[in-house]
Amino acid sequence: MTSKDYHFITNWRVRGVVKDVTDIISDREALTRWWPSVYLKVEELEPGDADGVGTVMRLYTKGWLPYTLLWQLRIAEIYKDGFLLVASGDFEGRGIWTFKQVGECVAITYDWKISAEKSLLRYFSFIMKPLFAANHYWAMAQGEESLKLELARRKAATDEERARIPAPPQPTFRSPFLLPLACVGFVVIGGLGYLLVKILDKA
Repeated sequence: MTSKDYHFITNWRVRGVVKDVTDIISDREALTRWWPSVYLKVEELEPGDADGVGTVMRLYTKGWLPYTLLWQLRIAEIYKDGFLLVASGDFEGRGIWTFKQVGECVAITYDWKISAEKSLLRYFSFIMKPLFAANHYWAMAQGEESLKLELARRKAATDEERARIPAPPQPTFRSPFLLPLACVGFVVIGGLGYLLVKILDKA
């Protein structure tokens, strides 16, 4: 892979049944409600067929770091145990969700293989790739927690029981300037450190 290419495999395990989990994850318009730490805005561009194949969504998302991503999601295929999506925009690639019932739990795997096209990610991936990867892992951890809360909310028998369930994790700061400044500072400090090592080697 090049420095701008990423391949993540995320595994979740939640109590419940596959149908409930897939109903939640497939309800893309509800993403901003139950997974608000990542999905800031979701807009349907094309409805797709009766099964959802061909559906196209415009997504405005973020992670823990102070940058946002604007991209499109297209449902390319639906399998017996999951579905395939194709991404374009600030990153391009594909994601595969799979779901398997394991006793009283659902084992969920998300295979996400993308190439960063957003200028910030593309230009700084060669030095910031571990940080960008950590940002993805943080976002997916929020998703697992949010999914567990949403399942509990749907299973609540009364309004009182539902009211006791905590709200899902919320978005972090959104300043568009902090990350570029941090990247520049990282490069400057790294360059100065390299020059210092060279000077000391010659001394």
